[in-house]
Amino acid sequence: VKEKYLKKWRKSENIWLRRTTLLFQLGYKKETDFDLMCEIIKENLGSDEFFINKAIGWALRQYAHTNPMPVKNFVKATKELNSLSRREALKNIGE
Repeated sequence: VKEKYLKKWRKSENIWLRRTTLLFQLGYKKETDFDLMCEIIKENLGSDEFFINKAIGWALRQYAHTNPMPVKNFVKATKELNSLSRREALKNIGE
């Protein structure tokens, strides 16, 4: 069921559905599929929607509590990351 909605919602024109695909793993901690998260984030790079950019940062920041190095590396490698997303992602791990 999850995959069915993810596939459809991550390409949606509706920002709230796209935002949901960015945030659905918030509580997964070590079970987070970081590669999937990064894929979905990359699909949303360049968005001028505040709530999308905030969600990107929030998702990364939350995962950084569990595993900060991949988040730091992703932020460093992803130059197109919005400044809000970048700031939120690194909020508790510095950089």
